[in-house]
Amino acid sequence: MKNNQKERFWEIDFLRGIAIIAMVISHLLYDLNYFKIYKTPLYSDPYLLFLYPVRIIFLLLVGLSLTLSYSKAKTILTKKQLHLKFVKRGFEIFGLGLLITIATWYYLHEGFIIFGILHCIGISIILVYPLIKYRFQNLILGIIILVLGFALNKMIFDFNWLLWLGFVPTGFYTLDYFPLLPWLGVVLIGMFLGNTFYKDGKRTFELKNLSQNIIAKFICLLGKHSLVIYLLHQLIIIAIIYLVFF
Repeated sequence: MKNNQKERFWEIDFLRGIAIIAMVISHLLYDLNYFKIYKTPLYSDPYLLFLYPVRIIFLLLVGLSLTLSYSKAKTILTKKQLHLKFVKRGFEIFGLGLLITIATWYYLHEGFIIFGILHCIGISIILVYPLIKYRFQNLILGIIILVLGFALNKMIFDFNWLLWLGFVPTGFYTLDYFPLLPWLGVVLIGMFLGNTFYKDGKRTFELKNLSQNIIAKFICLLGKHSLVIYLLHQLIIIAIIYLVFF
């Protein structure tokens, strides 16, 4: 079954929903550990093996979704309007990231979020727009950026002005860190996947429609509202922890 261009692809919402559920679970474990309610080895291999696939899925879907949005918008917008649309969206998400920076600095101070996932997504949307039509070029560039990011991850620097890029200064600590190297590479690979498997906004492969399954429907609903859930879930988790344990 292939989708009409104007329809949503249930499988993308489903994957995003799975990722948002996993993210909420990981943050719940962190909060329980932070309030000394349940001890969790946050830097152990099992936890990281759970956490990193979630991050990768999120950013792959960012890139993939950009290609779908572009395919739909290019039929009704001029080139200038298209560019403005993506720049505006990028700044909106980056602005939400700045609000999280302010909130975490005010309430936590230590480990406050300087360049987290929303900062990364916002800047990435702006940077990748000129490449949005390409396929294998994005795959190659994405792999190069990943390799550079992994190399940088093993180094420590004595300056902090390139923190956003992946140059980690001595003693740096934050609760959420998504530098452009390597995570921009994941977005680019997501664009490759979008232009390969959803060419011109149409699914290029057969997939059974499970969107009406009650469980899948609920997970897809979470995926459709992932940004709102991301912004609110920590407030809800902390409120519940205080009600139950304090």
